[in-house]
Amino acid sequence: MRNILLLWLISVLLISACGQRSQKTVSQLDIVIATLKGPSSMGMIKFIDSINGTVISNIKIVILNEPMQVRKMMLDGSADFAILPTTMAALLYNKGVDYRLIAIPVWGSLYLLGSDSSITEWKDLRGRRINVMGRGMTPDVLFRYLLEKNGLNADSDVLLDYSFPTHIDLANAVAAGLANMGVVSEPLASLVLDKNRGVKTIFDLNLEWEKLEGVPIAQTAFVGRESFMRHNPQVVREIVSAYERSSQWVNANTDSAASLIVKYDILPEYGLALHSIPRSNIRFVAAAGIREGIDRYLKVFYDINPEIIGGKMADENFIY
Repeated sequence: MRNILLLWLISVLLISACGQRSQKTVSQLDIVIATLKGPSSMGMIKFIDSINGTVISNIKIVILNEPMQVRKMMLDGSADFAILPTTMAALLYNKGVDYRLIAIPVWGSLYLLGSDSSITEWKDLRGRRINVMGRGMTPDVLFRYLLEKNGLNADSDVLLDYSFPTHIDLANAVAAGLANMGVVSEPLASLVLDKNRGVKTIFDLNLEWEKLEGVPIAQTAFVGRESFMRHNPQVVREIVSAYERSSQWVNANTDSAASLIVKYDILPEYGLALHSIPRSNIRFVAAAGIREGIDRYLKVFYDINPEIIGGKMADENFIY
């Protein structure tokens, strides 16, 4: 009887301890968030600024240049939360990496830039050379999809040129006139327009997508490590709230946000940051309420090449 009572007491204490752990707050844990230099970090810039004080200084936000660097932190489990392309998030999930999709914080930041003012319709691109970064990457797949939907064969009606291997290389080439047209993302698109006033936005690819699909581009994912979130639901709520409030603040206070974006070296100049904010489509939306739009976005990549998102559509557990 005594042994039974002892086992019961141990069980109660373990359950209680688990309950206490699940109710820990942000201030009780060391938390690492991996984000990207660009719209992702621009949207959370107020959050970034707040952690440099004493209120939630136990949070470390790592700002990285390339999605593959974020991916590395996810693979080794060193990031509790991360921001990266939605396609890469789906790929990692389908490969068994321990992260789930919490929200979409950036809704498309791709633009076709060029110096040819005669191009006003998609048919005007026929026979033209267009530079795109990374065959099979998000800009390439999305642009190919838009070409096809607008009556152009991506492999025969236009010449897609992959000579410039990174976003920065391509942006510099368009700004210098070494590439006549290129698919460039924010904030690099604003940098190009600022450096070369002869370059203009030919197509806002985000609007072009929305015309076709009826929903914005669910381009960027905010994910959390599932094992961490399962034991710390209160922390998830606090982090989500802080990021969402930051995104809202950025859009409502573009002047102050631009100053912080320069302060934290996301962009080099205030005017550039001010111009880039509205073009970055920053809007934090919980993934649970927009499953259909996310699935529709990922299905485009699946239909073109299933391996881009891990060989299959992510199941319902992908979304937190």
